[in-house]
Amino acid sequence: MASFGHATPERCAQLGRALTDAGLTWSDNGQQDTPQCLTYTATDPHGRTWRITPATNFQIPTTNTAQIWQASCGELAATTPVLSAPKVAEAIKTAP
Repeated sequence: MASFGHATPERCAQLGRALTDAGLTWSDNGQQDTPQCLTYTATDPHGRTWRITPATNFQIPTTNTAQIWQASCGELAATTPVLSAPKVAEAIKTAP
């Protein structure tokens, strides 16, 4: 069964800081206590909406356990690989 225990309050705060530092407008749905339901929404510089969710424990690479976030943009039909908070913010900010 998939678990989401890696989406800790500290890692959620880290994602928020990374999105803010990247200059992105973002919000979350307030489900930090239920990480399987947790979703962040960020707007890229082109005005597109990205949905950021924690990866399941099966998706997290054992070589880099900081990579826990995945973002998708319906307008681009694009999904990032599982990335760290700074990397997912950078991927959204620099998406063509």
